[in-house]
Amino acid sequence: MTGPSLSDSVRAAVGAVSDPELRRPLAELGMIRAVTAEGTTAHVEVALTIVGCPAADRIERDVRDAAASVAGIDAVDLTLTVMSPAERADLIERLRGARRMPFTADSLTRVIAVTSGKGGVGKSSVTANLAAALARRGLRVGLVDADVHGFSIPGILGLTDEDGHVTRPTRIDDLIVPPIAHDVKAISIGMFLREGEERSAVAWRGPMLHRTVQQFLTDVFFGDLDILLLDMPPGTGDIAITVGQLLPHAEVLVVTTPQAAAADVAVRSGLVARQTGQRVIGVVENMAPLALPDGTVLDLFGSGGGQAVADQLSTDGEPVPLLASIPLSAALRAAGDRGAPVVIAEPHDAAARAIDALAATIASQGRGLAGRRLDVSVR
Repeated sequence: MTGPSLSDSVRAAVGAVSDPELRRPLAELGMIRAVTAEGTTAHVEVALTIVGCPAADRIERDVRDAAASVAGIDAVDLTLTVMSPAERADLIERLRGARRMPFTADSLTRVIAVTSGKGGVGKSSVTANLAAALARRGLRVGLVDADVHGFSIPGILGLTDEDGHVTRPTRIDDLIVPPIAHDVKAISIGMFLREGEERSAVAWRGPMLHRTVQQFLTDVFFGDLDILLLDMPPGTGDIAITVGQLLPHAEVLVVTTPQAAAADVAVRSGLVARQTGQRVIGVVENMAPLALPDGTVLDLFGSGGGQAVADQLSTDGEPVPLLASIPLSAALRAAGDRGAPVVIAEPHDAAARAIDALAATIASQGRGLAGRRLDVSVR
């Protein structure tokens, strides 16, 4: 019995290379065309998904390295082409699968909407850092910036250049591939504004907001995720209602500050989520009292607001815990301003440690079975 030919070995090696955006092997994506070996030279043809593929250089380098790693190959002749429309259509169909909406109640992805009653409580900073902390734990994480009017996730995750231009997603026909930062796949309306308009206002009303959120959930290819986080806009407006309609099985994390005024409003966001069928899994208190080096405590926004929200949202059948109390942190603010989540940039900061502990708690919970269809048969 003879082993695989040299050509077969090269095909197996280059086919195992992963597309850096789609995170799937090139062979599975149908991107490997002709592969032959003549003497010690490997001839490989790879079909990129689109013209001007932003991952072309990375794919070319990885394919060359993979082919060259095969014993008996000393040189690699690589040709890059582009998929035909029919090939792209087949690829999109395989990526999407049978379901247009991938985050249904019976999917394996846990969907967590991060909400707040009012703006200015640091909800987006908490969401972005939580996403990065979960990804560091080896989870596959997606993040939807659903705060259309006040989007800030691209900046916090570092998906902008020094001129403030936001990283664009890759489009494969009508499929949108989100950019990745800190192993988090993220999408935001800021990625679709024309260059130079990133700082302009998005003045949209209900129907446009609904369509945008729906497109983020259906047309963006996140692949297989363990957790999808939604950075919700403050309050209980159109987007909260849309998410309640599209994702009634989502879990909700309520963010507040210790201030009584913020806590009172935060309760409302949890109550509205519960009215749509969503489950409030906990409360996060941000900007909590900070212990100073001299032993004193700086409680700039007071204390106790997080626990008060948790107590008011708790019922006999559904207790709502205070999952984290994140202290005031200049490092958290500064890291977000430069596009480096504090859990990565300064993991020993008190706020970073609190967020990492929150990630550990959420990662350990797992998804409940409520609303999921189980493939179980009785004989």
